[in-house]
Amino acid sequence: MPYEKLSTQMENLTNPQRSDAFYKQFRDAVRSGEIEAADLPERFDLPKEYRRRGADETYTRKVKDMVVNVTPAYQTWFAGVNEALSASRQRVAAPKASLEAVESGDVDFAAMVEETRRKMQASFEKGQNLGNSRKTAKPAPKARRTTKK
Repeated sequence: MPYEKLSTQMENLTNPQRSDAFYKQFRDAVRSGEIEAADLPERFDLPKEYRRRGADETYTRKVKDMVVNVTPAYQTWFAGVNEALSASRQRVAAPKASLEAVESGDVDFAAMVEETRRKMQASFEKGQNLGNSRKTAKPAPKARRTTKK
């Protein structure tokens, strides 16, 4: 059975900036019994570089090293996690409402109409409620002078 350190396994990651997520998933997999690994007293730096807000310098995080039992099951697990972490995680923003977006079909016009009606109705009801509450409220008593003129 071949054994390897976790630090050398991290070097095989496709996206080293996701090494912190890999480390967390690795620890979870060891805890749940999916893979076999044991703690070592050594620590190593994650390949990920962190930046503090408002500063230009970078730093790394130190984590505990482990010995991994490299079995076919572990290699399958590693390949799956590595692929999932290296996949693009780009967020797709909703298209802005414009005439071009409506004409091209990027924006659903019927949904825009319904949203506009809902907002207008809510605004109308808010105004009505405000007016009705002021109509039935008692007038505030006049402030009395506390000092002589």
